[in-house]
Amino acid sequence: MVYMSVERRHKCIVCGRPFPEGQGIVLRISGEVLEFHSSKCFSKFARDLLTRLPEEEVKGYIKKLREEYIELLEQKQRLRSKRIA
Repeated sequence: MVYMSVERRHKCIVCGRPFPEGQGIVLRISGEVLEFHSSKCFSKFARDLLTRLPEEEVKGYIKKLREEYIELLEQKQRLRSKRIA
């Protein structure tokens, strides 16, 4: 007997490709499910979203998130320099 696995399939909202559970990027935000086949599809969606949002509404979030990433990079650099010394 051959058993077929019942696998949850997703469909990319950017390119339309189907992909199985565990692959791609699936986000659940504000009651919406956003399914992306690849990081390239997600990047395209995110770029379009950010360019459509009013600048004054996202400016503070962008600045704060950028600062957080810079701090994380600095922490990693400090850890690397401690290991070498």
